Amino acid sequence: MFSHRWSIRCLTAALLAVAVLLCFPVNYLIAASRSISEGNALEHAISIQMEEKAYRIVALGDSISAGYEPGMNESSVPYGYVERLREQGLYHGRTKVYNYGILGLTSSGLKNYVSAIQEGVAVKPETIQRGLPDPRISAFAAGIVDARAALEQADLITITIGGNDLYSLISEIENYSSVEIEAKGRELMNAYTLNVREIIDDLTAMNPHAEIILMDQYQPVPKIIIGSAYSYLQSAADTFTTAVEGLAGEYARQGKHVKAVHVAQVFKGREIALTHIFPRGDIHPNQAGYEMIAKVVAEEVWGAYQENEALQEGVPVQVVVKGKRVQSPYAPVLRQGQTFLALKDITEAIGASSSWDSRNSTAFVTYNGRKVSIPIGSSKIIANGEEIPTNSPAFLNKVGQESKTYVPLALLAHGLGLDVQYIEKSKTVFINL
Repeated sequence: MFSHRWSIRCLTAALLAVAVLLCFPVNYLIAASRSISEGNALEHAISIQMEEKAYRIVALGDSISAGYEPGMNESSVPYGYVERLREQGLYHGRTKVYNYGILGLTSSGLKNYVSAIQEGVAVKPETIQRGLPDPRISAFAAGIVDARAALEQADLITITIGGNDLYSLISEIENYSSVEIEAKGRELMNAYTLNVREIIDDLTAMNPHAEIILMDQYQPVPKIIIGSAYSYLQSAADTFTTAVEGLAGEYARQGKHVKAVHVAQVFKGREIALTHIFPRGDIHPNQAGYEMIAKVVAEEVWGAYQENEALQEGVPVQVVVKGKRVQSPYAPVLRQGQTFLALKDITEAIGASSSWDSRNSTAFVTYNGRKVSIPIGSSKIIANGEEIPTNSPAFLNKVGQESKTYVPLALLAHGLGLDVQYIEKSKTVFINL
């Protein structure tokens, strides 16, 4: 009898931890990754210019989608699986990401949220789910129209949901026998399946062409902590996996683009290495865990996961053009928060032609019908006859015995119609045509 009660208490603690897995502290607020820009006006102009060509990723779900780690606060910038998918997309072309992960969301809450999005009318926060700890929930509830537009244009939709569904069971688990627990578990999984089916029905009605990735639930508590209960929790994770596979297969037979992605398998037996369970006692993924989630999704979507290379000594950023890293003796330079590249490197990488007017110290670049003139030290460039002001003028940089023309990437992007995105965490500049 003592042994039975001990195992139930251990199981309760473990399941409580799983429920916490998809919850945020109240003061956490996602900060968007920043693009290199020549001020807000230029950044806005560039984003509009690139809008139609971008591969769009929309993330739905809970704190796993939002990239939470313990210790984050309002000023923290997450670097979770969604941010890594943005990077993976940029290796293949222009990419935009919209993250609608909501703190503490259950499958019922996501069903309500997606249903409201399909109807296209702003709702009250409690219509989505009562008691959510997300300080952004009012903005999510009011931003239904924008969310619908993002989903309608999405190429890829990712979903992480289900961990918080366990809360209804674990809050009173000690009042149930093992038989009752199993029955309640089956009831919970049936409700989860019905909710996710309704979510996918709404998503495919709004956008029948998007690829939908539905992830299963990893079990975050290591065997060393819960002992014999480990196999029970793994069995529970397997039940989620079976449900996710069944749903994906159901829609695939209807000719719809829904796929199951197995996150649980890569965490199995690696819970300590991939979560914050030790020493911080938090079971959200750590950076290694988020990278593993991104890998399994990227391998499903693009067939491979591109690893970020370590920066060489003295090189402030790495530059990727059309999916290939620029290898050059002329290192990028950072000035006033702007990244400058040797003009020759960028023109050769994109296939543009360039010339130099030594009398006027001006470089000329022609690409895809566009012509840009870049005077050294000038507070403006001329792109297709239009003057564009800048606080970061081009300059001549001495490299060994050579003097190379270095230009600010954002300015060149605007002039040539390129897309330039900067990922702060990996110190990588992505340039796409």
